[in-house]
Amino acid sequence: MSADAGPLPLGGRFGEGAISAQRAGDAVASPCINVCRMNERSGLCEGCLRTLDEIALWSQLDDAVKREVWALIEQRRAAA
Repeated sequence: MSADAGPLPLGGRFGEGAISAQRAGDAVASPCINVCRMNERSGLCEGCLRTLDEIALWSQLDDAVKREVWALIEQRRAAA
């Protein structure tokens, strides 16, 4: 697994939330699945595949950026 899917964009494993989180009009659900362990090698949470910065800033991000994070998660999952 590689964290090289890009930095936090500031300027099946996830269930139904992954699909609905990417629709433009919907509120964006958190990708957290309560499996909170950071992988030291990849720098990603083993549960939600987010970086520490993405996790820490989630509640402050607007919906458009949250959807970008979801897209990064999908890229990371596909690369795994």
